[in-house]
Amino acid sequence: MPVRESMERGRVPVKIFTDEVDDLSRRQLANVANLPFVFHHVAAMPDVHAGMGATIGSVIPTVGALIPAAVGVDIGCGMCAVPLDLTSAALGDNGERLRAALEKAIPHGRTDNGGPNDRGAWSRVPEAIETWWTHGAIQRQLGDLLARHPKLLTSRTNTVRHLGTLGTGNHFVELRTDSQNRVWILIHSGSRGIGNRIGTYFIQRAKDTAGHELKTLPDPDLAFFKEGSADFADYVRAAEWAQGFAKANRAFMLGAVIASLGEALNRPIRMVETPIDCHHNYVVKERHFGTEVWITRKGAIRARRGDMGVLPGSMGTPSYIVRGKGNEVAFHSSAHGAGRRMGRNEAMRRFTVADLAQQTQGIACPKDRSVLDEIPGAYKAIDAVMRHQEDLAEAVHELLPAVCVKG
Repeated sequence: MPVRESMERGRVPVKIFTDEVDDLSRRQLANVANLPFVFHHVAAMPDVHAGMGATIGSVIPTVGALIPAAVGVDIGCGMCAVPLDLTSAALGDNGERLRAALEKAIPHGRTDNGGPNDRGAWSRVPEAIETWWTHGAIQRQLGDLLARHPKLLTSRTNTVRHLGTLGTGNHFVELRTDSQNRVWILIHSGSRGIGNRIGTYFIQRAKDTAGHELKTLPDPDLAFFKEGSADFADYVRAAEWAQGFAKANRAFMLGAVIASLGEALNRPIRMVETPIDCHHNYVVKERHFGTEVWITRKGAIRARRGDMGVLPGSMGTPSYIVRGKGNEVAFHSSAHGAGRRMGRNEAMRRFTVADLAQQTQGIACPKDRSVLDEIPGAYKAIDAVMRHQEDLAEAVHELLPAVCVKG
């Protein structure tokens, strides 16, 4: 389906790839399109919905400035997926047993307000993770940032204790099956506590340093850094650092899932393809319409021609492996998943635990009130999203849910 609507309410147009856009999202899209440094147009993906300042499911090209809140506080959040030399028959009636094994292998959730007894962090960091953290460049790069921004981290900010951990909310580890009965691992997570702190710090710093310009913005969350400033350069370095942390985080969890499955099934488990890994909250420099621009994908994945990506549905609906078509109007981007059709509080009010059990029947996943806000009914229909983005990416595999660990 081509562009459904060209919204002309801003300084540049907004190209919308869906006919399902709520009023708040429209206002946020118009606000961004009115900013003086936004280039050519803004693209709204089929899963677009309201976010903080900027809409989730939008692609924002800028020249000479960046908006930290447009990237958000889970910098580098994204997906990892890979098929295994394992068939659905091997899962059999083992769903709940495998879910328990995965929950034991990967810290998930949050307790103790993220403190020393947080079940979502390592109490003892695995040796491989500790070695990577200690002897790689990542700790030195973080030190360089802290030298310039000593308040960037707090005493409660988790760093290495969150590496290889899942998080909360809509983050998950799943086992799914394709039409060839192959089992896939899907992981959705980001840069965890340290990425959140980096995002929060620079969002506030952009507001604090905006001066009189803050009053001219349609939303204070659209505060920005001008290219050429020290803060701009430091934010780019910090965002790239967090994106690297997020990718490593997913890779460590992938290894833990494979090891855990092998132990639970008493057989070696191998990947049969190279893992697909794609950020969907990030900033990168690219060339579009003949110009070098900064591209902020807030709830969108890169989908150049041939790029492989992962579009999750919900824990009770299909997910898709896709191949990009290189649509220039979308800035070579694609939707990042089903997208929420209602907020978490509304989902908690509208649905019951019985609804959750019914909507996830046959799937080994949590079915209690703690994950009611993640009920499939709170999300847009993934099949509709896929139809709306047929000009952006093609479906390569449909993956059906079998086992799900939620954060």
